[in-house]
Amino acid sequence: MAKTYLQLTNELLRELNEVVLTSSNFSSAIGIQAHAQDCINRAYLDMATEEPKWPFLATGLSGSTDPMYGNVSVDTVAGTRWYELKPASSSLTTDYGAIEWENFYLTTVGVSGESAPFVSKNLQYITIDTWKDFRRTSENADDADQAQGGVPDAVIRSSDGRLFGLSPIPDKVYKVFFFAYDLPTELSAHDDTIVFPDVYSPTLLARARYFIHQFKENPQAAAFALDDYRKGLRSMRENLIDPSTSYFKDDRVVFV
Repeated sequence: MAKTYLQLTNELLRELNEVVLTSSNFSSAIGIQAHAQDCINRAYLDMATEEPKWPFLATGLSGSTDPMYGNVSVDTVAGTRWYELKPASSSLTTDYGAIEWENFYLTTVGVSGESAPFVSKNLQYITIDTWKDFRRTSENADDADQAQGGVPDAVIRSSDGRLFGLSPIPDKVYKVFFFAYDLPTELSAHDDTIVFPDVYSPTLLARARYFIHQFKENPQAAAFALDDYRKGLRSMRENLIDPSTSYFKDDRVVFV
């Protein structure tokens, strides 16, 4: 079970030899207890933003998504170029935290009325500037005449990062898959839990110790905590982002 905001705050307070909190007085904390809460939250968000594509931030599979293709799917509309990445999102603060733009995938598999042979292809990611420079003129007819569309071969990121576009404009319904990662939610209530596996909570606490020792003007303790945090992050990346690296270690002996 994931650790709670209260548990993490109290672990930090015990390390500092300070009075711990309870579920009853957690929301009314003041002084060093309130600062410990802030440090836990800041450390939590720092860890999440250090690597926006942590596996535990991956958006949950929904609808007809296939984990081989992506964890989000959007159905295209004939003659429509632009689509919301997250239709239910009302602002940037509720958008996805990260998108794998290089892994967009288009297919007719699962589209009503479609049968073999299916269209299935990776979409090339191009910037909106590239599209403007090399594709916009030739695709002007697409915007004016839906019949000029075709099978998209490229995906474009909008200037504000909240939409994706397809080039050329889809000529019919396709399914577009991609991988998305959620933004972490700031901890608030005493029983809020972190998204990280418990085994990595020492890394979070190391970051929190760094902040609180900086506040206490203890640079030596802050430096030790920062070193622990960096080691913890390195271990997390090796285990969760690129585990293959652990299999390729140079064990040669060097004589000097």
